[in-house]
Amino acid sequence: LDRLAQGKLGQAKGTNTIFFIARDQVPSGRKVTYGRKQCTLRPTKKEVHRVRLTVGGDRLDYPGDASSQCASVITTKILLNSVISTPGARFGTADITAFYYGTPMERYEYMRIKYDEIPQNIVDAYNLKPLVHDGHIYMEIRKGMPGLKQAGRIANERLVNHLAKYGYAPVAHTPSDNFGIKYEGKQHFDHLISAISDLYDVTVDETGTKYLGLTIKWDYKNGVCEISMPEYVETALHKFQHNRPRKRQDAPHPWIQPTYGSKIQYAPNDDESPSLPATAKKRIQQIVGTFIYYAVALDFTMLVAIGSLASQTNNPTEQTMSELVWFLDYCASNPDTTIRFIRSDMHLWASSDASYLSAPQAKSRAGGYFFLSSKPTQTSRKTPKTPPPNGPIHTISKIIKAVMSSAMEAEVGATFINAREACPIRVALEELGHPQGPTPMEVDNSAAVGFANGTIKHKRSKAIDMRFHWVRDRVRQGQFHIYWIPGKQNEMADYLSMHHPALHHRYIRQKIFQTQHLANIVVSLLLQGCNKSSPSPSRNPSQNPSQNPSWNSGRAYQSP
Repeated sequence: LDRLAQGKLGQAKGTNTIFFIARDQVPSGRKVTYGRKQCTLRPTKKEVHRVRLTVGGDRLDYPGDASSQCASVITTKILLNSVISTPGARFGTADITAFYYGTPMERYEYMRIKYDEIPQNIVDAYNLKPLVHDGHIYMEIRKGMPGLKQAGRIANERLVNHLAKYGYAPVAHTPSDNFGIKYEGKQHFDHLISAISDLYDVTVDETGTKYLGLTIKWDYKNGVCEISMPEYVETALHKFQHNRPRKRQDAPHPWIQPTYGSKIQYAPNDDESPSLPATAKKRIQQIVGTFIYYAVALDFTMLVAIGSLASQTNNPTEQTMSELVWFLDYCASNPDTTIRFIRSDMHLWASSDASYLSAPQAKSRAGGYFFLSSKPTQTSRKTPKTPPPNGPIHTISKIIKAVMSSAMEAEVGATFINAREACPIRVALEELGHPQGPTPMEVDNSAAVGFANGTIKHKRSKAIDMRFHWVRDRVRQGQFHIYWIPGKQNEMADYLSMHHPALHHRYIRQKIFQTQHLANIVVSLLLQGCNKSSPSPSRNPSQNPSQNPSWNSGRAYQSP
């Protein structure tokens, strides 16, 4: 409070962000919001034990544009690939302390906190007793604070205007507001840090090993970069008090075995198990929210399961809770994932696939896999030579909103979704100095390929959703090269379009990730041997979640 105010205690420099005022000093018609106290542990920050007063922005009205651009995980992965693929390039990071604080505002905001929550030394130093109104102290906010709707935008505008004085300008289309810095020559890195330091208190890491929650391991000589998030899964499982399963779980979601030989594969029946209380809904949302970043950033094997759980959060049932426990068992069995990027020509490649009628309510699912590799050797419509593999910079697993009328239409829809995802990636690569030719996209449905390339006759395809025809235009513009491959070779996109048996999950993990898979299996076998006399916990979908030890929190999660 003293640092936000005028620093009258002398323990910290005042920033004049807030001023204590009487209730009648709040302008007529202006809303007053609440203050939120946040206490967090931030091991990578200068202040590890961090206490912050933030603003309850949901009760304020801001008439201006409050949107703020921010860097995505995809942009980060592209940047890391660019560093190892550019001779002599290096990577460093910079962190601005209290970035959202301190930006002057033309339009002041107003907040109150309870008087009995204010320390006595603050009350005495600022003579707050005469200002008490209905048990609260009111404050006028004159500079940016976290929680304000406009805080991100005004802080970003201040930074952009400041760096413009030193010759720096944002690129046209790729958002970025975090300082992951690619540089060729230490003097350029020092120049940028010096420019930032003229206005902000900044913490610098020249090794570039921590960024956006990622732990980064660099091998510049061999052109290799590995990203991971150590202990993220263990911390999350401890947070939700999930017990380690006695038996290793290699599938993130139950799998319905197809009827082999049948021409028609029917969608699963609707979930008719009993509904759960509102507390269960909140728990599911918390778990999905916690693991979605980890899945997007690292472990894409969780995406299909997370998508299925997220689609059930509005009306969770006992079966939903059983699937949630199953998913957490998978996380506990596969806690550490590392993605490896290798030096390449920085050309974008993509795989697209769809599973027809694989989701509830007759919906289909699209899967996509994107990576950077060598430039394609074929420029015609022929199948290009298979490129060297690389870690994924982006993966998607989405339920197609429209109901598809055939497997071919589902494949066309997936091609459209993946091509749309590829467009901003292409732009980011161009703006980073990596020109792109047509993006090769492999599809395992010949009719969908013919539709995209305009080589099939228009009959029933006239009924296909008009937006899907956008792909045909982009192919004609030379942005994409869509070609057919056999389904067995399209395994990465296929993996993201449906649920699979445990054996296939193990195969994909061993193929893509740099994991301690063998060590995990040995630990699992040892645990099973120690617990032979104990019955395994039930994973019956009809089990009452109130009787499930994982649902009732149980003991804390511990890694072996």
